Amino acid sequence: MEGASFGAGRAGAALDPVSFAKRPQTLLRVVSWVFSIAVFGPIVNEGYVNSDEGPELRCVFNGNAGACRFGVTLGLGAFLACAAFLLLDLRFQQISSVRDRRRAVLLDLGFSGLWSFLWFVGFCFLTNQWQRTPPGPAAAQAGDAARAAIAFSFFSILSWVALTVKALQRFRLGTDMSLFATEQLGTGAGQDYPGYPVGSGVEGTETYQSPPFTETLDTSPKGYQVPAY
Repeated sequence: MEGASFGAGRAGAALDPVSFAKRPQTLLRVVSWVFSIAVFGPIVNEGYVNSDEGPELRCVFNGNAGACRFGVTLGLGAFLACAAFLLLDLRFQQISSVRDRRRAVLLDLGFSGLWSFLWFVGFCFLTNQWQRTPPGPAAAQAGDAARAAIAFSFFSILSWVALTVKALQRFRLGTDMSLFATEQLGTGAGQDYPGYPVGSGVEGTETYQSPPFTETLDTSPKGYQVPAY
């Protein structure tokens, strides 16, 4: 988490693709992106099966269409969000405003926390509906897809919680304002300000002037006589 502002260096600095790809945050986003595909993909492809009562397709999770829709919506939302936040991470280095960087980190923190909670709800919901699904040819046909969606929902909880922690660390890291102060002052951090000239502390006798309104006292004024006794 090194950097000048919210885990990134100064604006305009060159981005190293290799170091960016090796960042834990980047790896977590890619993993979460793959997990989201593993959730909504099986539901879309094999999550709807023929019912025993007719040709109408029903959701494999106990025939509850809401469970399939929730899983697809949750996975598709995570898929799009991971792609968007990856692009934001790529552009984050170019954001020069500290306020805009703070908003981006708060958006990442809020969304990651919300999706962690939604993944937990989705995992519990899908697990509950799968446990209530009666055995039969339809359940056996789409059983692997249902179990895969449930398993990767659980894995998505872990990955999104990790993303939330990383965003929280970036937010707590904040901004190193000393860099901005250095740029504004235009002086080095260790350079002292020029002080006032210091004299020797002893004034010369030539520059000394007598105080104003000084009169010379005459000890024997004219016209005055000392009386004789």
